[in-house]
Amino acid sequence: MSNYVQVETTINDEPITFLCEPRQSLLEVLRETLKLTGSKEGCNNGNCGACSVLLDGRLVNSCLVLAVEVAGKSVTTIEGLAHGDHLHPLQKTFLEHAALQCGICTPGFLVAAKALLDHNPHPSEHEIRYWLSGNLCRCTGYDKIVRAVQAAAQEMEAVAR
Repeated sequence: MSNYVQVETTINDEPITFLCEPRQSLLEVLRETLKLTGSKEGCNNGNCGACSVLLDGRLVNSCLVLAVEVAGKSVTTIEGLAHGDHLHPLQKTFLEHAALQCGICTPGFLVAAKALLDHNPHPSEHEIRYWLSGNLCRCTGYDKIVRAVQAAAQEMEAVAR
């Protein structure tokens, strides 16, 4: 019989309580328990970035974080980027720049790009490529993704004015 742990946290700005086994990853709990299936399981060893989430504003691979570690913390998943029917500027520019194909890597890239723009609202192309280097794409290449992040940064700067 498993020993379940009760975890109280905030996910996408909503307080939530869930039960999990001490060995369960945050990715497993997000997808299977909480039915937040936007974060994808690509490699399950921290090498692809498909499961990227923000943990207290810091970019992490949810496959490498134990769910019990998020107690009392704030988690932002891809589902938390949009506000109702209003897409985040990154989501909008990824669509406009065709910066996605199969979709497995897209949530991780979007979350990683949000972390970058939260940290540095005016990144250079080099900084974007460096920041997103933990995310792998096997379909699009990276140029369209970089251009989409640049466009989102410009759009967000224009709105801030």
